[in-house]
Amino acid sequence: MLVNTYPIPVQGGEGSLTVYLLDERHLAAPPPRPMVVVVPGGAYGGIAPTEGEPVAVQLLARGFNACVLQYDVKPAVFPTALQELALAVALVRDNAAQFNIDPNRIVVAGFSAGGHLTASLGVLWHHAFLSEKCGMANERFRPNGLVLSYPVITSGKYAHQGSIRNLLGSRYGDPELMELVSLEKQVTPNMPPTFLWHTFEDEAVFTGNRHSLLLAAAMRRANVKFEMHIFPEGPHGFSLATAEVAGENERMISPVAAQWLGLAADWIRRLR
Repeated sequence: MLVNTYPIPVQGGEGSLTVYLLDERHLAAPPPRPMVVVVPGGAYGGIAPTEGEPVAVQLLARGFNACVLQYDVKPAVFPTALQELALAVALVRDNAAQFNIDPNRIVVAGFSAGGHLTASLGVLWHHAFLSEKCGMANERFRPNGLVLSYPVITSGKYAHQGSIRNLLGSRYGDPELMELVSLEKQVTPNMPPTFLWHTFEDEAVFTGNRHSLLLAAAMRRANVKFEMHIFPEGPHGFSLATAEVAGENERMISPVAAQWLGLAADWIRRLR
């Protein structure tokens, strides 16, 4: 495994992207691989370590290259983290040959509030304000697919208030911004294909699976292709749902929900 970290150049930000590549230097002409950009959660107030490197390592084991975004959180506010994610996608696309990846198979995979950030790029990548912020054409940071793991989605009735308050800071309650970050209201046919999963038991994001259901309904209306799984068990924030990331909290282990990674890997392989 080859590992390198790259700064993400956003004014006033400290974001970085750690890239994990399969070591294929012994191969004469290795085939280009999909790249998965992993975006951990943390309610826009921190970064959950169990949703970063452990996920990237498991993705490498399934034949993908991967990277993990460390993005700015509170007191940074919207759209700083979104700009950092967009620039991260552009970075890996611009370095496709060096990273041995297919520039047309870049998937962004986010967890919880990182799922909100991932879905934000998915629904807003084509907006002019983001192109202006990043100083480049929108197509350079367009994701080819999304994997959303127990994501925060809405700022409306079922909002996870902590995440949205951290994201907007003093601008929380601004009607225009609240509408913009309520992502089920921003879905258009421009949204990339999406793999979406949640659990029935998730209550940390208030009636959490309703976030995924709201998004799924919006994608269906916009004719965006998606695959969705609601597993019967598992709390919020349990990442791979395996002993490797659970520590001493056995409730974070679920063989049933742990199937999500294999299902997502199969979905990514089919993505064209």
